Amino acid sequence: MHGLMNRAIQCFVRDTYGPQAWSQVVSRAGLTITDFEAMLTYDDPLTDQVLDAICDVLSKPRATVLEDIGTYLVSDPKLEAPRRLLRFAGITYEDFLHSLDDLPGRARLAVSDLILPRLELRSHPGGRYMLMVDGQPKGFGHVMIGILRAMADDYGALVMLDHRGTRQSREEIEVTLVEAAFSEGRAFSLGISGA
Repeated sequence: MHGLMNRAIQCFVRDTYGPQAWSQVVSRAGLTITDFEAMLTYDDPLTDQVLDAICDVLSKPRATVLEDIGTYLVSDPKLEAPRRLLRFAGITYEDFLHSLDDLPGRARLAVSDLILPRLELRSHPGGRYMLMVDGQPKGFGHVMIGILRAMADDYGALVMLDHRGTRQSREEIEVTLVEAAFSEGRAFSLGISGA
């Protein structure tokens, strides 16, 4: 697993639940390190140990933890880069949805060795979509639900999201766009603020 993902998991726990919670996770997971380095690579089983420990410490199911991590990646004020990467997709939430197929490639432009699962969006009548998440890490569809929900808030859209499970090793997420302009979205400009 890319260290950037492990570091994001660590920061999520620290920023949301405090350093004491992260210390409990480190202890429960049996880690010999206390901090993940963003540019290193770690064995996938280590990430699973950390996620299991987080679930134990927080008394939450893995799907909920992963969804919360996805929301954190987009909505935490200290993490503007992922939000900017996603907002470059277009002016509307529908633009954003249609750009998801390109997200793994855009992520590699930012971090060349970061491999995200393949995403495929299928459009259906009535503002309905099915997002297929294909590849590792397992459970990334739940992270995507958190991202999709946070981005809907960011755009001011009202959506319903449903993780439909896994079929033929691909996670399926049903997205229903109820109202594209439900509320005022967060401000966004292409330029970097303060520049």
